[in-house]
Amino acid sequence: MDLLQNLAIGFGVAMTPANLFFALAGVMIGTLIGVLPGIGPIATIAMLLPLTFHLEPVSGLIMLAGIFYGAQYGGSTTAILVNLPGETSSVVTCIDGHQMARNGRAGAALATAALGSFFAGTVSTLVIAMFAPPLAIVGQSFGAPEYFSLMLLGLVAAVVLAHGSVLKAIAMIVLGLLLGLIGTDGNTGASRFTFDITRLSDGLDFVPLVIGLFGLGEIIVNLTQPDHTRSVVAKKVTGLWLTMAEFKQAWPAVLRGTGLGCVLGVLPGGGATLSSFAAYVLEKKVAKDPSRFGHGAIEGVAGPESANNAGAQTSFIPMLTLGIPGNAVMALMIGALTIHGIQPGPQIMTERPGLFWGMVVSMWIGNLMLLVINLPMIGVWVQLLKVPYRVMYLAILLFCAIGVYTVNNSTFDVTMTAFFGVLGYIFIRLECEPAPLILGFVLGPLMEENLRRAMKIASGDPMIFLNRPLSLGLLIATAILLVIVALPTIRSKREEAFQEN
Repeated sequence: MDLLQNLAIGFGVAMTPANLFFALAGVMIGTLIGVLPGIGPIATIAMLLPLTFHLEPVSGLIMLAGIFYGAQYGGSTTAILVNLPGETSSVVTCIDGHQMARNGRAGAALATAALGSFFAGTVSTLVIAMFAPPLAIVGQSFGAPEYFSLMLLGLVAAVVLAHGSVLKAIAMIVLGLLLGLIGTDGNTGASRFTFDITRLSDGLDFVPLVIGLFGLGEIIVNLTQPDHTRSVVAKKVTGLWLTMAEFKQAWPAVLRGTGLGCVLGVLPGGGATLSSFAAYVLEKKVAKDPSRFGHGAIEGVAGPESANNAGAQTSFIPMLTLGIPGNAVMALMIGALTIHGIQPGPQIMTERPGLFWGMVVSMWIGNLMLLVINLPMIGVWVQLLKVPYRVMYLAILLFCAIGVYTVNNSTFDVTMTAFFGVLGYIFIRLECEPAPLILGFVLGPLMEENLRRAMKIASGDPMIFLNRPLSLGLLIATAILLVIVALPTIRSKREEAFQEN
């Protein structure tokens, strides 16, 4: 009964005309910034944060939350159509989503992303409503050693992200880790790998890296091909909806991605990006025919797209119930709360029930709005594929340059994007997948931070990773996975399975 009463409170708050308007405004802005590469929800929320001074606390939070999970929807659109992830969590969607578009199944890929995201958003909203307090305790049980062990497991599992040579996949992960170390050492203040370039003292920005590797690299490859093959879509678009066979393949992946995203979203540092990578790894491991991945497997779209939306929404649990920001966006949300004199924590559910439950219900309403907005737009997006490539690539370059420049108002970032574009082209020619590099780049600084923190706690004793049961379990799982990947017999079978046709 308590749950129904709380949801009734939430609907009473969220269904007011003002809050419905702010939810709609948030998801529309989120979808737009998701489609446009480079801007991202962090920069947008930071720019709009001053507006919350003039709004009711719940209205401001509803709008900012809508921007966050709306960007997860929008980011999949350009990832599928032009192999350009509009949002960090959409990087994995490029792998199979864009291949589906090239195979004439762009409509099915976009529909899968929209429906999977809506289902995941609905389930994760229920999870927040029913399990927020106990799930927050689970997230609280993770310390620095556990996070390091979890990320190490993620990096070893990232070998599965790349089809082809295991050695190339490991090399890309190591390169990603090294790129993540560029900048200033947080402990000593010393510069690392900056080559005396002052603009690199804060490290490499994610946006130039991902847009260069995926967007510009793809453009260069297309421009080196003959005119008759130089097209975003290799085959005629066949239908805008899923076939029954595709639906049967997609729905188990949606369920698995939703469950994984709900769990990882609770963990600080998890959220949408880690959830989408983990979901892709999981789908590849459980698939009967892993060779389909990288060539347009619908599970490679359904799983990550469901996971990133579920992870985005359940990341609100530690922020609201413990006051612990799981990622940069949640830190901004805490800033929005403190602007209004509200302290996030366990007391928020009892002291401000209207705010907490109004926000929870608004998430489901926002996801419904996104579904209504996005499904009719599938046909419009697919029509973009008919634009001649000689026109489209110029537009893509323009949007890339604008998106990258607006993050820091920096021409240096545009130059770095061009550099990584050339690097992305080289990787494609060498048949090296960039996705493991991206995961290494994202997790590298977090791994270093948690490793140093754990060693300080233990006064330099590395046994802390083995003395804590949860950390030991994760390390054992990592070792088992490493052995499986390294065994020559299994490795040879894997190379046969992932062999290019």
